[in-house]
Amino acid sequence: MIFGIRYLSNKEKMAMIERGIDPGVHKATPKPFLSLKFGLLLVGLGIGLLVALFTVRGMFGSDITHSEEGQAVAIYFGCIGIFGGLGLIVSYVVEKKWFDNNKF
Repeated sequence: MIFGIRYLSNKEKMAMIERGIDPGVHKATPKPFLSLKFGLLLVGLGIGLLVALFTVRGMFGSDITHSEEGQAVAIYFGCIGIFGGLGLIVSYVVEKKWFDNNKF
């Protein structure tokens, strides 16, 4: 199977060379804002966890019963989703502003 995959890959590259196409075109292009996107996502998740922690401690105090524990978990997951999404939205706004200012 490995031989077959390698054989077909080599055959494809040879066909590209015969047609005058550079076979190195398939390499991945760099994504300049990928680290910004993940950074803002993680910051948003961290802020969401902090907000959830303060919300749960403010609502329930230090003594949480078993029935209130389920509500606390829901608050944690909700805040993680909300603030993670806000981080991605901020990333989109920053990228859009940069692309609008640097038109090619």
